[in-house]
Amino acid sequence: MVQFTAAEKEQYMREALFEAQSAAQIGEVPIGAVVVRQGEIIGRGHNIREHTQDATTHAEILAIQEACLNLKSWRLEDAALFVTLEPCPMCSGAIINSRIAAVYYGATDPKAGTAGTFMNLLTDTRFNHQATVESGVLADQAQAQLRKFFRGIRAQRKAAKQATREKLAKDDVKD
Repeated sequence: MVQFTAAEKEQYMREALFEAQSAAQIGEVPIGAVVVRQGEIIGRGHNIREHTQDATTHAEILAIQEACLNLKSWRLEDAALFVTLEPCPMCSGAIINSRIAAVYYGATDPKAGTAGTFMNLLTDTRFNHQATVESGVLADQAQAQLRKFFRGIRAQRKAAKQATREKLAKDDVKD
């Protein structure tokens, strides 16, 4: 069983938050993840879906892929995943298939979270593998990061609409 102290959980979640910030800096939804095994980060990832135009390039998937490459194995049975937002169905499937032992996440996702909020795939005994799940690790920081990003997006859209209105009004005056 994979276990961490409260300080270790925060340490690894801060690494996931750092990955999420990397995503935000390139205009991606700020979600970050790290895979930890025996006290070492063996995989990192952050969302790059917009840049790749690939719906599968979520933080968790990329972190799992890197961990598998580093271990030269698809089995991550003694590893844990730290992710800033509750995993979606696709990512939960990858977690189950890669046999990750434990998942720690920050913010909940009421619309698509499959680690207990919308539904719970990770502990469903109908699957051949279950992961232990802990929510709320640095949840305030994870939620604040997401909130800041989406407020920025809304502000950009509002400014663009206002600029369009002003241009149209100016064009009407010319006519």
